Amino acid sequence: MDPSPLSQASKLVLIDNYDSFTWNVYQYLVMEGANVTVYRNDKVTLDEIIDLHPTQLVISPGPGHPDYDAGVSRDAIKHFAGKIPVLGVCMGAQCIFAVFGGQVNSAGEILHGKTSPLQHDSKGLFAGIPQDVPVTRYHSLAGAHPTLPQCLKVSASSKRGKGESTIIMGVRHRTYVVEGVQFHPESILTVEGKTMLKNFLKMKGGTWEEHPPPGQGSERSSQGAGLSNGTTQDEAAVVGSKSAKAGSILEQIYEHRKAAVASQMQIPSQRLSDLQASYELNLAPPLIPFPSRLRDSPYSLSLMAEIKRASPSKGVISLTCCAPAQARTYALAGASVISVLTEPEWFKGSIEDLRAVRQALEGFENRPAVLRKEFIFDEYQILEARLAGADTVLLIVKMLDEDLLRRLYRYSVSLGMEPLVEVNNEAEMSVAVGLGAKVIGVNNRNLTSFDVDLGTTSRVAEMATDAAFICALSGIASSKDVEAYRSNKVGAVLVGEALMRAADPARFVRDLLGGDASSVASEAPREPLLVKVCGIRTVDAAKVAIEAGADLLGMILVKGRSRTVEQDVAIDISRTVHQSHKERPVRQHASPGAASLDYFDHQASLVRSSRRPLLVGVFQDSPLSHIIDQQRELDLDIVQLHGSEPVEWASLIPVPVIRSFTPSRPGLGRRGYHALPLLDAAGGGLGVQLDPSAIEGALQHDAGVRAFLAGGLTAENVKGVLNSLSPTIAGRVVGVDVSSGVEHDGAQSHDKIRAFVAAAKALS
Repeated sequence: MDPSPLSQASKLVLIDNYDSFTWNVYQYLVMEGANVTVYRNDKVTLDEIIDLHPTQLVISPGPGHPDYDAGVSRDAIKHFAGKIPVLGVCMGAQCIFAVFGGQVNSAGEILHGKTSPLQHDSKGLFAGIPQDVPVTRYHSLAGAHPTLPQCLKVSASSKRGKGESTIIMGVRHRTYVVEGVQFHPESILTVEGKTMLKNFLKMKGGTWEEHPPPGQGSERSSQGAGLSNGTTQDEAAVVGSKSAKAGSILEQIYEHRKAAVASQMQIPSQRLSDLQASYELNLAPPLIPFPSRLRDSPYSLSLMAEIKRASPSKGVISLTCCAPAQARTYALAGASVISVLTEPEWFKGSIEDLRAVRQALEGFENRPAVLRKEFIFDEYQILEARLAGADTVLLIVKMLDEDLLRRLYRYSVSLGMEPLVEVNNEAEMSVAVGLGAKVIGVNNRNLTSFDVDLGTTSRVAEMATDAAFICALSGIASSKDVEAYRSNKVGAVLVGEALMRAADPARFVRDLLGGDASSVASEAPREPLLVKVCGIRTVDAAKVAIEAGADLLGMILVKGRSRTVEQDVAIDISRTVHQSHKERPVRQHASPGAASLDYFDHQASLVRSSRRPLLVGVFQDSPLSHIIDQQRELDLDIVQLHGSEPVEWASLIPVPVIRSFTPSRPGLGRRGYHALPLLDAAGGGLGVQLDPSAIEGALQHDAGVRAFLAGGLTAENVKGVLNSLSPTIAGRVVGVDVSSGVEHDGAQSHDKIRAFVAAAKALS
C-alpha cells in the first residue's frame, strides 16, 4: 500500500554526495510519504535548488571530507538554514558542523558497518526513541567537540571504542530547524531509523521558535540538563581537550602496532629468524642510496610522493587506491621518493602495498627510492621492510627514547638503508643532529595536537648541520605552501593527501613545484615506429632491408621450418649486419635530475638509438644452452623467444630478449625480463592477423607496456591495422614485425621489403 503523501514534504530535495546509501535514504523518505527529488552534489547549482522552492533539504552521506568533497551541500545548508528543515546524514552532519564554524577531524577510529549504542536528548529526531538504541556507523571523521560552534548543541553521542570518552553522533542548531546525525538511520542495522526520519518529516518552518522540535520540554528537565555555560551534560560527556584526544589516538596506534607486531612475530614463516634466513639468502630486492636519490630531482625541491588511503587527521582519503599504479604515476611525474604508509588500521596500508610498489618500479631507469612510513619501534619491522623492497624507513624521534632510536638507526644503516629521521621541534632536531642523521624530516603537524604549522620546518631546519638533507613533511597542498622552503635549508617536500586527491597527479606536481621540469614525462610527439623484417635468409635480402631503413633483421633459427636459415648463411648475414652503419640519434642517458623512465620505454629507446640495424635470432622451444651458443656464434644483438620458454630465461640470456605473446597469454607486461613483448598469433609466421579487440585487451590495463605487433601485416594493411586501434593503444605499439607479408611464392621479395618499411615508417 502506497503511503499517504505528506503535504509538508511535497518538494523534498536530497543532495547525493556520491554514496550508495543515498538510495536507502531516498527509499525511507518516500515510504513515509515524502516527494523526493535527488541531485548529485556537483550536478546542480544553489540557484537551481532555490528555484525549486523545496520544503525540506536532506544532505546525504558520502566519502571524503566535507571541506573538499561535498559539492553544493555546504552552500545549500547556509542558504536554507532558518528557512526550511534541514537534515544532514554522516557527511551531511559533518557539513552542518563545518558550515557553522566547527572543525571536522578524525574520530579516533575508522568504522565500517559497525553498530554503537546511542545516547540522546529525546528531542527532535530522537523523540520517542529509546536510549542505547543500536545505530550503524560508517565513518572515520566527526565534528571535534573543542570546536563545537556556540549555535549548535550535541543531541546524541556514543562511546569511543572501549574507552570512557564519547564521540558526537548528533547535533542540532539552537535556533534553526537543522539536525545532523553522524550515523546512518537508513541502515537496516539501525533500530528505529525509520522513526527518526519520520520525526524529521514532521518538522516545519525554519526556526524552533515557530515550530518546537518533537519531544521539546524544559531544557533543564531533559536528560541533557543544562550546565551553567549553556552546555548540556550529554555535550559535556564528549568534551575533552584536543591535545588529549590526539594523544589518545597516538597511544592507540602505537599500542596497537606493538601488539600486532608481537603477534605476527609468532607466526611460522614470519618470525624474526625466518626473515633473517631469507635476508641471508639474498632475497631482498636491490636497493638504491636514499640520500643521493633524494638529491636527484627535475625540480628545485625534490618530491617525496606519498601513498596514503586514510589518516587519523583526515579520515578516509581513497580506499580504492591501487598502490603500484599510483607509484608508477608518481615516478613518471618526477618523484624522487615514494612514501608508502604500511599501518593497516588508521592509514589503511600494508607491507604488501610496499612490496607491490617496489615490484611496480622494477626495471625503471632512475627509479624513485621507496620509503616505508610506519610506526617503527623494533628491528623486526626494519628487516621486514628491507625484504619487501624498501630503500629507507621512518624513525620518529618523538616516539622513541634515545637509546632505542640510536639502536634502530644503526641497524637500518647496517642493512644499507639510511633512515628518514622525523622531528617536530628544536629539542627533537637536537637529538637527530646528535645521532648523525643524514636525512631529517621536519613534520609540520604536531603529533600531540594534530595542528599544522607550515613554518615549523623553516624554524627547526635552522638547527641542522649543512651535512643533513632537510625534508618538509605534512600539510603541503599548493605552490604557495612550498615557496618559503626554496630560500632556506629545505631540499624536499613530502606531499600525501593533496596528491591522492588530485585528478591529474602529474599536472598537480608540475603546478606545485614548477621550475624547469623538461625531463618529466609529458605529452610528446610519437617516436618513429621500429620496423623488424623477419625471416631473412639471404645476404641480399639483408642488404635490401638495411638500405630500406629496417631497424631489426630477424633470422629464424628453428630446425625444420621453411624460413630457417642455414648456419653458414647466418654467419654471412651477421657479418653483413654488423658491418652496416646508419646515422641514428644518440640516446640521451638519464642524467642527474631526470625523472624516472618506465622499463619498456627505456628498452625501446635503446633499440632506437642503435647506430646500425640489430640482428635478431628467433628460437622456439630450443634448449637454453643452444640459444646461448647460437647467440655467441652468430653475434646476435637480440634473442627472440617464440615458444613456451619460461619468462625467466630472459635474465639468463646475455643479450636483450623479445618475447612472443598471444594476446591472452599472461606475463606480457612483466618488467625486468624480456626487453619488449611481441604480440602475434599462435605459432607466428602464418599470416594470421590479430583481432583489434584482442590487441586492445592485451594492452589496455598497463599504461607502461610497449610492444611489437605482428601477424599478417603487409605494406597495404599496416596503416589500417594501427588505425583500427584506439589512439591510446596504438601509442603503446612501438614497432611492427613482418614475415609472410614481404614474401612472394615462398621467397622474400625485395620490392615488398622496401614497400613495407616505407609504409611503416610513414606512420610515425
